[in-house]
Amino acid sequence: MRNQNMKLRSYVTIGMLSSIAFVLMLIKFPLPGFPVFLQIDFSDVPPLIAAITMGPIAGITVEFFKNLLDWIFSGTPTGIPVGHMANFATGVLFILPVYYIYKKFTSLKGLAFGLVVGTVTMSVGMSILNYIAFLPMYTYLLGWGTFDMKETIILGILPFNVIKGILLMFVALVLFRTMKTWIENQRAQYLLQK
Repeated sequence: MRNQNMKLRSYVTIGMLSSIAFVLMLIKFPLPGFPVFLQIDFSDVPPLIAAITMGPIAGITVEFFKNLLDWIFSGTPTGIPVGHMANFATGVLFILPVYYIYKKFTSLKGLAFGLVVGTVTMSVGMSILNYIAFLPMYTYLLGWGTFDMKETIILGILPFNVIKGILLMFVALVLFRTMKTWIENQRAQYLLQK
């Protein structure tokens, strides 16, 4: 009975965090000097909370649902969710290193180190994925003219993701300090279930 209750509770929590992430995804803003398709939002914070409290599958699930909801409600110019796929990959590359490092070092310092590693992983990983997949898809589907992909990545995508990671790190650390007891209680309950 307890396992069923915890499963139901985890589904409800994942649904709630996905909804919060979706709303946060709608509140985005550009950074001056960066391409217009790169915008900052804080929608990776709820998946990060899900991953830290319930495990990596929960975090990935929240990332998936927030992008699915945004695609359904906002749509895309081509009907193919290239931006949402990129956002999903960005989020997963960010939250997984944080989860695995925080799992070993459950302290504010451990979380901070995980967030730094997550930022580096996200920035480098998205530079590679944009070069081999996402930018070519955008070029083909949206009919973008020719442009220097390496320059776009080095001067745009890489520094943008570093800045995004730093902003996410700041928000996550502030939240962690205020929600530490709740996060630890949630982790303890979900760890007992496993």
